[in-house]
Amino acid sequence: MLDVSYNGDNLVIADSSKKNIEFNVETLEMKLDGFDVTHPGEYEKSEILLEVKKYEDKLFYHYLIDKKHLVFVPYDEFKLEEEILTFFGDVDILVIHGSKNAAKVFENIEAKMVIPYGEAKDMFLTAAGQHTEAVKTHKIKWDFSLDATEFVNIEK
Repeated sequence: MLDVSYNGDNLVIADSSKKNIEFNVETLEMKLDGFDVTHPGEYEKSEILLEVKKYEDKLFYHYLIDKKHLVFVPYDEFKLEEEILTFFGDVDILVIHGSKNAAKVFENIEAKMVIPYGEAKDMFLTAAGQHTEAVKTHKIKWDFSLDATEFVNIEK
């Protein structure tokens, strides 16, 4: 199980043993259990695997936590080509910069759960046909629906 919430400008995803992923939504800086992740490559810390890919001079993040795939897409404008779609792979949880353009990105990534962030996340949710109430924190359980994508609206 994971907990998702904000701590200031950081979107925080913490597992049951309090190991966490912190993503600063303003500066786009990523930390894996306190370790700055600023370069492409493969990382492992606290039993969390992370692959960082540089694509079009932008960093994208693919985590493996408890055999579940969590992908961070901090940008809403990039070419959706086979190279980046293959990197995303099978996505359980998609954390995406919420905007109208991001809805097009989301349509090409079949995620079981979507967590939009940013000032335009409500526009993203509307474009996706969702009217999800904002919550301070959300507990992610690993029993995803096979029929529909779940949308989570975390209040900053």
